[in-house]
Amino acid sequence: MPEQLPIAGPMLGAALTVVGLIVSWVLWRRRGAASGLRGVAWSLLPLAAGLMGLMTILWRLVADLVGFFVSLAFNPIVWAGVVVAGLAVVLWVVSGVMRARGVGVRKGSGSAAAEQGGGPAAGITSASGGTAGAAGAPGQGQGKQAAKPKQGGDDDFGDIEDLLRKHGIE
Repeated sequence: MPEQLPIAGPMLGAALTVVGLIVSWVLWRRRGAASGLRGVAWSLLPLAAGLMGLMTILWRLVADLVGFFVSLAFNPIVWAGVVVAGLAVVLWVVSGVMRARGVGVRKGSGSAAAEQGGGPAAGITSASGGTAGAAGAPGQGQGKQAAKPKQGGDDDFGDIEDLLRKHGIE
């Protein structure tokens, strides 16, 4: 593909505008003034692009894209790049699915989780026979509320939590 336009940018823009105006006139007669005016608006864009010098830029863009796809078809190194880019996309999607399902996501270190009562140490029994996280036997007034940490001064959130708990959402 040649590097420069075969004809000047404004000339190409004017030619495309004339073709667009003819199509707009047909639209105006068949579908009404609104469709015709919309066609005229679109038809004026190639002339504006040609006058501003954008036709040369668009020509180079098309030439570069065609060159890229031609080299893609015949160059194994470019295909290797496409495979690596595809692998990156697949890994990104798989990691998103894993995060959504909670697979492979660390919630925190083991000691921090144990201090909150939800870690591996929560069910370990102590030497006295009881569980390490419980002060008494289950069923002696310790329900789900005892396991939750106390909210410090957030009465608004406490009301919301009570409402959610009432409807069985936790």
